[in-house]
Amino acid sequence: MMNYIYLYLLAPLHTGGTTQEGNLLGIARESHTNLPYIPSSTIRGKVRSTVTDKDKQYQLFGNDLKDGKQLEQGDIWIGDASILWLPVPSLSHGVIWISCPMLLNRWLRLKGNSVNVPVEYSCNFATKNSNVYLKDAILKANQLQEWKDWKIFVPQTLETSSINRLLVLPDQHCATLIQMSLWRQVKIKLDEHKSVEGGFRYEEAIPPDTLMYLSWGTTSQANGTAEKSRTDFQQILSVNQILQIGGQESLGRGFVQQWLAGD
Repeated sequence: MMNYIYLYLLAPLHTGGTTQEGNLLGIARESHTNLPYIPSSTIRGKVRSTVTDKDKQYQLFGNDLKDGKQLEQGDIWIGDASILWLPVPSLSHGVIWISCPMLLNRWLRLKGNSVNVPVEYSCNFATKNSNVYLKDAILKANQLQEWKDWKIFVPQTLETSSINRLLVLPDQHCATLIQMSLWRQVKIKLDEHKSVEGGFRYEEAIPPDTLMYLSWGTTSQANGTAEKSRTDFQQILSVNQILQIGGQESLGRGFVQQWLAGD
């Protein structure tokens, strides 16, 4: 059985990518869309580290190479985390959360819902005489489509109560705007005289207030123990509602609030 978990980013989140171009330290990206995501191994490792009972840790997540044994899988599998809604700055509306038909369809397939994805430029805050300004883009009021059933596409929980200005963009425009809206921090190294030592670099991160989700379930390994492992895993999540994922924990990076769908 497939289940899913929501992640609401409380701080910029950086997970290392496979490439580094010039002085830019990139983040993990999907190979076919180039969109940021959180690898399942990163999330699995973090949740695993919260379990102090070694027997339960092994039962749920299997063993590691450092255990000196042949690798075995545990009872729980965890998927990659995908973007559902990402915040972008707007000169006309403060902050707007964007998504696109591709991302919404992906989420609906996981949920098993048969509702129709909203058309491009659907918007739940537009007025007839109000243009929308997004960075270098201007959307005319006559381009926007009134969107009444938008709440179907946002989990109605306390954690997501601030996500109230939504805009559905075409796939290619959404991807471009997501790339432009990533959090970028300049890092430099200072010597003992507070002078710059060497060069500098930019580090990318997924911005805070992004809503993401991931799937999870039980593996074929869970023969006869699936129900107990599911309960144990849910209990672990219930007592660890705030997780730190990725790097730079000492700088307050990577903190997310997570909750099980249906909670």
